[in-house]
Amino acid sequence: MDESFFAPVRGSLAGIITLSVLGAASGVIPFIAIVELTRTLLPALSGDDIDATRVWVIVAVAVAALFVSFGAAFLSGLVSHFADAELQLSLRKRIVRHLQRLPLGWFDRRTSGSVRKLVENDVVALHQLVAHAIHDVVTAITVPVISLAYLFVVQWQLAVAALVPLIVTAILYPVLMRGGAEKYRQYDESTARLSGATVEFVHGIAVVKRFGQLGRSHRRYRDETTKYVQFVGEWTRETAAMFTVIEIVTSPVVVLVWLLTVGIWLVNSGAAPPIDVLPGLLLGLGLTSPLMKLGASAQFLRNATKAQQSLAEFFALPPVALPDAPRSPQGHEVAFEEVSFSYDGEHRVLREIAAACAPGTVTALVGASGSGKSTLAKLVPRFYDAQAGTVAIGDADVRQVAATQLYREVGFVFQDVQLLRASIRDNIRLTRPDATDGEVEAAARAAQIHERIQRFDRGYDAVVGEDANPSGGEAQRVTIARALLADTPVLVLDEATAFADPDSEAAIQRALSTLAADRTVLVIAHRLHTITGADQILVLEDGRIVERGTHPELVALGGRFARMWADYQANHARSLPEGTLSLPEGALR
Repeated sequence: MDESFFAPVRGSLAGIITLSVLGAASGVIPFIAIVELTRTLLPALSGDDIDATRVWVIVAVAVAALFVSFGAAFLSGLVSHFADAELQLSLRKRIVRHLQRLPLGWFDRRTSGSVRKLVENDVVALHQLVAHAIHDVVTAITVPVISLAYLFVVQWQLAVAALVPLIVTAILYPVLMRGGAEKYRQYDESTARLSGATVEFVHGIAVVKRFGQLGRSHRRYRDETTKYVQFVGEWTRETAAMFTVIEIVTSPVVVLVWLLTVGIWLVNSGAAPPIDVLPGLLLGLGLTSPLMKLGASAQFLRNATKAQQSLAEFFALPPVALPDAPRSPQGHEVAFEEVSFSYDGEHRVLREIAAACAPGTVTALVGASGSGKSTLAKLVPRFYDAQAGTVAIGDADVRQVAATQLYREVGFVFQDVQLLRASIRDNIRLTRPDATDGEVEAAARAAQIHERIQRFDRGYDAVVGEDANPSGGEAQRVTIARALLADTPVLVLDEATAFADPDSEAAIQRALSTLAADRTVLVIAHRLHTITGADQILVLEDGRIVERGTHPELVALGGRFARMWADYQANHARSLPEGTLSLPEGALR
């Protein structure tokens, strides 16, 4: 793992290791004391005098070692859990700082679940690594080393015998884990598929039951469950025999029988007195349990390792480049100069785009899905940065404008609506926290959402997700109110009325017309009737501008846009309410 992960808790980690070694070592001492106490008291059976001082010293050492062992284990657990909490806090702060520096496009292409996985799941997965694994590893090393060292001093033959279960386990475990990396990969994939099928089935069950298609919807869930059970069953059967052998070899009963057999043989052969068998029995039994405890924690450690890799990849993501000498735009014209862009560095989504959007005008971007219109619009607020060419506001390249200044210049409303779990009022004034209640209400009225907000039990104080559950169209209008309140000179709209009902669509368009006055507006249009009054329409195809002009000019041209308009009218005109096919000429100015 990257050392910087542990930098905030490096001192605590050293303390955990020290306390773990002390606890493991002192935990072995009472067993050694029993052996030495037996050696001291044994002469009494023959009528010899007992060295009372030595007896009390051994007892005192054993009692002290017990207290030290318990105390060290307690302190080690305490320090490790405090270190774990400190590490989690440090990582979460670091994640949030890095999230703040990432381009907005990174969030645009990921779900909130993937961000939650980083902040919550991956960080929590490291708990096992810090809070338990260090102690377990240190104990698994310290106890056998001290025990074997003592055994080799008092009875080397039994020490060798005690090593046999460890050696057998060390040989068999790699055999058990052969191909484990591939199996774990398949396990992760199978779990992910089953999880996806479960979510799909649960979310869609109401719909499929309503239309009598429960069998079809259930089939994928059932199939994935069957595949998962078959995979786990096959993997279990493949490893069951070897795992059972390891469990038997390391079980206390088998180890005890083995050591007793060796001890009796040594005594009968005269190679060792009976008293020398005792340390082998006492200490030999404790050699395998720490190793088996590590084996039981292997899955937790694996999850922690995966979480570390995930976090390392996240922290390696390049942040938005900050300008060395920030500039402030002089004017509100948006200009694209020979702009090219690619998401992966190979396949270009935009190719040599050149266009100018004058202040006080509306520029509409139209084209088939995948033509590049959304990508082009998102270059203005720096969701992404162009690989070639320049995107400028006024006379300043957007890459040379500080983020705080840029978002005072550019506002945007996209189809993917995001409302915070906060009051409706706070959601609207997210872009202007100092806005008055009157200004918030005025923006809501202009966005045609005021009356709906008033119907919530707590009105503007209703909390999204608790007191208020806005529909898609209502949430869209809340974000429009947010953009109205921001009052930025440049606006980027991705079909801002996409979720509006027909009765309020025209009203929202009028609100946007007011908003667009003396501003530079860039509209991504899917419903062509909403942009018939635009000052400029750019038609994109395969990442290039293939046509440009006003609606009448492009229809008269008889090219790509004219065909799109004819198809649109044929497919949608009858379903549109009267008066919504187009806004009055220049209404969006």
